[in-house]
Amino acid sequence: MNHPSACSPVDLDALRPWIGREALDEDLLSVRHARLMAATLGLPQDAFNIGTPLPPLWHWLYFLEGLPPAELGRDGHPARGGFLPPVPLPNRMWAGGELEFHAPLPLGATVRKRSRVRSIEHKRGRSGELVFVAVRHELFHGNTLALSETHDIVYKHPTPPGARPAAVPAPLAARYSEPVEVTSTLLFRYSALTFNGHRIHYDADYCRAVEGYADLVVHGPLQATLLAGLAKRLGPGPLRRLRYRGLQPALLGMPLTLQAAPQGDGLTLWTALPDGSVAMQAEAAF
Repeated sequence: MNHPSACSPVDLDALRPWIGREALDEDLLSVRHARLMAATLGLPQDAFNIGTPLPPLWHWLYFLEGLPPAELGRDGHPARGGFLPPVPLPNRMWAGGELEFHAPLPLGATVRKRSRVRSIEHKRGRSGELVFVAVRHELFHGNTLALSETHDIVYKHPTPPGARPAAVPAPLAARYSEPVEVTSTLLFRYSALTFNGHRIHYDADYCRAVEGYADLVVHGPLQATLLAGLAKRLGPGPLRRLRYRGLQPALLGMPLTLQAAPQGDGLTLWTALPDGSVAMQAEAAF
């Protein structure tokens, strides 16, 4: 199988035909899978039954793509050039996204998903070339649009070994703080629940030798899910909108703290690293 070269130039014209590409899917929001997620996060499993509203961002447990080994890339993700464009940069990351919650998604329901590649942008950052791919997802329960989401994916060159990203200070003084114990078991279970084969979450040698991380990387979606759960607990009403973005990697062995502070009518939330800098930041509206 051919893999993108780290030095391949980005030809944006060759990627543009992927803009507008659509994919359709359907899945049953099974109680068992939700209970496994509850067990992973230390929540009571008996709180999840037929009809229980799916917690925010737990829809990432469903609509999973299972490809055979021959159709995977070197990084464990699906090989490029299917639904997503064949960007010729070796590292891909879950950069961030924005979600709107329109109606509950009850466990036990069959839900339809429509996905569309919305945009592809080529930029140059401090670390070199970057390609941002935005994908729009919509989830329907019956004929009702229950959730709409824009997912941002970034493709980049590997981080040089030993390089440290610039620390991002906390946006506000935290009014709420909650420690999170991140273990290799947590990373493994979340990868398994989301059928995420990306090797940065379980293969330390690959992390160090290929992608330039000193240790296993804490999933961006896991951090976003924890922040969404915190927003739901702290908010004055139902969560209506969540915008999140990864600012620097969080690695295994780094104690993480969920922090939050009110801002306007909503909340600003973030995962704080031991030095107080921010790994992921989110804004929630109710």
